[in-house]
Amino acid sequence: MSYKGKCVLVTGAAGFIGSHLCDGLLSAGATVIGVDNLLTGNKKNLESAVSHPEFHFIHADAINNPEAYLPKNTKLDIIFHFASPASPPLYQKYPIETYLVNSMGTHNLLQYLIAANQKARFIFASTSEIYGDPKEHPQKETYWGNANPNGIRACYDESKRYGEMVCGVHFRN
Repeated sequence: MSYKGKCVLVTGAAGFIGSHLCDGLLSAGATVIGVDNLLTGNKKNLESAVSHPEFHFIHADAINNPEAYLPKNTKLDIIFHFASPASPPLYQKYPIETYLVNSMGTHNLLQYLIAANQKARFIFASTSEIYGDPKEHPQKETYWGNANPNGIRACYDESKRYGEMVCGVHFRN
């Protein structure tokens, strides 16, 4: 896929992966809107992106409806939803923020795309953590997992699993 001339939203833009994704998209000719609440991301990660004329940073929370933080009449071609604390110490420090961004954040972004541009693409960063402590190695796509829905890691792995369900429902409707 060519990103030249595309308008791309990256949530979690100030994270390690999100910031490198922003740099790559800008190099490929995209206009990039980076959104991050800086809970676990670091604005220093965006040093090269912020100097690019096609990069726009918005300090906001991806849980909220995109209409609340995106400029009016923004027509996105692609959303990369990468916002979420990803390391166990961070998602255990911020469990509510973690499950909200992966559940309601995913729902709100997809609802925005339905209203704004049904042809846009949505890429959700999930994790192998949704499989929990797998009883099968390697895991096939048909493997449903062995996750603990009440364990200390559940705020992350269960919300990522939930986010995948939200994506599947939107895809099928």
